[in-house]
Amino acid sequence: METLNNPKPEYTGNPALQPQPGERDSKGQLLYPYLPSPELIEAVNLAIYLERPLLLKGEPGCGKTRLAHAVAYELNLPVRVWAVKSTTRAKDGLYTYDTVARLRDAQLAATGMIKPEDIPRISNPETYVRWGPLGNAFRDETLTVVLIDEIDKADIDFPNDLLMELDQRQFTVDETGEEVIANQAPIVFITSNDEKDLPDAFLRRCLFHYVEFPYHQLIDIINAHFPKSPETLVKKTVSRFQELRRKMETDKGNSGKKVSTSE
Repeated sequence: METLNNPKPEYTGNPALQPQPGERDSKGQLLYPYLPSPELIEAVNLAIYLERPLLLKGEPGCGKTRLAHAVAYELNLPVRVWAVKSTTRAKDGLYTYDTVARLRDAQLAATGMIKPEDIPRISNPETYVRWGPLGNAFRDETLTVVLIDEIDKADIDFPNDLLMELDQRQFTVDETGEEVIANQAPIVFITSNDEKDLPDAFLRRCLFHYVEFPYHQLIDIINAHFPKSPETLVKKTVSRFQELRRKMETDKGNSGKKVSTSE
């Protein structure tokens, strides 16, 4: 809950607060400025204020995933990424339990191959809990940004299995009985390429924003990424890109398939 001593952060999208050209993160990856629309900035701040996940849809390549990193950078917050796959289970984002390691240690202990000082550690079931991105965010002492990326890749039951955790921000570790309650509500971004419909119950718990293709920002985006690019070259490149995009939209539109930004 917001208090005078702990006000909620506000995302501005101010270019002055974005990464500078050539800047790298702690892993050595290049960082780039992010140019959000006023509507997207408003959606982010509403999600922060209401403490609800922000579901982002839009064609591949339009900047859905990068938003979480941009918000985390401006607000100087850690970001935890949960990249969803077809085999991902909802529990994986909270925690996994290494039953194989526990069985191995139990067998070693039975044969006397475990040091006496290690017995308390391997006897504690909490030793084998591996926290996932969302579980870590709940346990973090500081406010954290969480990105649940491409949720529509998972099984149809996946979103429903996260309802209580996202709504109440708590969960129980079945193997230990530990109840994890979020120290504070993380800022949660969820992306979808709309490959499959999401359950209504899940949608009701999210705020929604469709990230439009940035037709009118292309030159600004290129200049932000490559500030020393010749103006004439940039304009010609954008013009050619738009021409090709229109042609692809026409060609694929005739076949019933919509062209995406990534294509």
